[in-house]
Amino acid sequence: MTNMEIGEHRDILGIQVAACGWTPALERLEQFVDSEGAPRVVNFLNAHNANLAMRDLDYRNLLTKCEVLPDGLGVDIASRTFYGTSFPANLNGTDLVPALLVHIERPLKVALIGGRPDILKRAAENFASATPWHTFHAVSDGYFDRSDSAAILDRLAEIDPDITLVAMGSPTQETWIDTHIRQGHGRLVMGVGALFDFVSGAVPRAPQVFRSLRAEWLWRLVLEPSRLWRRYIVGNPVFLWHVLRYKLKSASRGSRITA
Repeated sequence: MTNMEIGEHRDILGIQVAACGWTPALERLEQFVDSEGAPRVVNFLNAHNANLAMRDLDYRNLLTKCEVLPDGLGVDIASRTFYGTSFPANLNGTDLVPALLVHIERPLKVALIGGRPDILKRAAENFASATPWHTFHAVSDGYFDRSDSAAILDRLAEIDPDITLVAMGSPTQETWIDTHIRQGHGRLVMGVGALFDFVSGAVPRAPQVFRSLRAEWLWRLVLEPSRLWRRYIVGNPVFLWHVLRYKLKSASRGSRITA
């Protein structure tokens, strides 16, 4: 894998996160799709997987090998704490991937991995309905044996996709991509979390007011409190504590956080 950077970056808890608007991001991602050689891997940083990275060094290290985009209010708070300004755009995968598919006008082959079988099927159908000039391949649901990925990799090599979307949640999707994805498995490979749930219609998107405030997490918490309460009710304060500690450590060293 290789990393062709998307513009300026900001240090968020030791992870370099791209800071750019929608148009530059879409244009750069299109360049990734058009490039040859090793896959260009893109993942997203939000408060939840930032917490994972703070306690899992292997996960943290793999995020340094890919392009990381900002997702949500938490990383915006961190950016304001460290740099005095928010990220130019909330480049979350739920909005960015559909926008990218509309932005790229030439026909693409897009591979989908993850989700329940029914959700995967509906997501592929809905993607195809929204952008019919692309071809979507539902390669595998997310319930395969992680130690035996040969059939999935063979299928990817057969398709030779332009874009591969992996939706298995963090840290599973990022770890699987880092461990298994190689040349021929996708020119642009993205870990996209709950994207298929939203595209399939299984989970409704938050109202625009939540999305504008970069607080879609709150809407998801309302919908699935029993599954997500620990991630958000416990995880968000933990993330803010990491941000404060990182800021204080930087100040004590007399160093300035820079992109």
